[in-house]
This record gives sequence, C-alpha cells and structure tokens, in this order.
Amino acid sequence: MTVSAELLVSSPSLPFVRFAESLPSNRLECEHGLCLGEDSQVFVVHLDPADGVTEDDLIALDEVVGTTPLGRESGRDVYQLDVKLEDTVSEAFVPGRFAKAQTEPTTIIPEGWYEKKIFRDYESFNTMRNHCDEHGIRVDLLSITQDSPSPDEHSPYGLTARQYEALALAISRGYYDNPRQVTAGDLAEEMGISQPSMSNLLRRGERQLITSTIGTQPQ
Repeated sequence: MTVSAELLVSSPSLPFVRFAESLPSNRLECEHGLCLGEDSQVFVVHLDPADGVTEDDLIALDEVVGTTPLGRESGRDVYQLDVKLEDTVSEAFVPGRFAKAQTEPTTIIPEGWYEKKIFRDYESFNTMRNHCDEHGIRVDLLSITQDSPSPDEHSPYGLTARQYEALALAISRGYYDNPRQVTAGDLAEEMGISQPSMSNLLRRGERQLITSTIGTQPQ
C-alpha cells in the first residue's frame, strides 16, 4: 500500500519563494536533491523566457552562490544553481529519514513549494509533516489518495483494508486532534461515501483496534 499526496510546503526559509513572487508568471519549476543527500544543494530551475530573468538576476539572489546556464528545454530557460540553504531547511529535509519519493518537479509559487510525493503509508506522511513542523516548515495537505493494496498485503491488527484507509485518513486529517480539524462528513466526502458509512467504518475500526491490542476479556 502507498499513498500519493499533493502538498504545499511553506516557510520564509525556503529558497526562491520571494523570487517567484517577483516574476510576472509568479512561478518557476525546479528539481532539487534535498531528499537525496545532505550536501546536495544544487537546484535545476526552469524559467519562462517571458519572465525576462537573466543570469545576473539569478546570481543576485541571496540564496544563490553560483549559476550555470544549461540551455533551453521545452521552451524554458534552464539553469543549474548552487544554493545556500538555511539550517532549518537542511535539517527538515534530512535524506533517507522518510519513506517517500517525489513524482514531479517542485513548482515554486509565492505561497510556497507545491509538490507531489508518494509515501509508504499514512504514518510516513504524518511523520514527515510533524518533522517539518518542528523546524518551522508548514506542510499543508491539498489531497491524498491511497493505492489499492496488493492481494497478499494484509492490514495490521485485523482491520479490513477499508477500515484501515478510513482510520489512516482520519488521523492524517486531524480527526482525532483536540480540537478536531475535520468532521466525519469531511472525511466521508474525501472517500466518496456517506457520512453514516464513514462513521460506521471508524467505529468498527476503532473497536477492532481496541480488541486486538487489549483483548476482550476483563482484567
């Protein structure tokens, strides 16, 4: 089982966010290796020629310490940039710490970094989000979907696949936070089911978890 998530990552420490705000298009795409190696501070950026960005404009940015023009691809100007990262960013994106993979280049907009990632499970996503939050980097979940488990993949604690999906979504969305961040109706809409069906899935899943962990016999 894997989950695919669309994220908006935001922090004043993230490179190129203010730069994106200054562009007529308000956006640029980049590929970075923050999740691959601690010393990987190389960004490959793709710029719309209509934005009129020159190499001098890039080297003038506070976070850029070196530029290498790579030519033009798919109608966009491509540069390799050596970037100086703030410690909070380097620590938040520790390589190898989380079971995830990026599926598309990062789109940088004035609000932050828009990314699409695949995680091993909901728990991996939550761990990553909490870790970023500890370093002052906010991760807003825009959408999340679960791939169907393989026939030989069993849900833990005796949960059905559907119960596991409902509980994992509820946890990731803050349903069990205090105060709650979403309602059962919100979760039902995401799963494409009715609110009573969602509540039933959660209730049965909770009962199964309790039964499998502490048993049914009174002490």
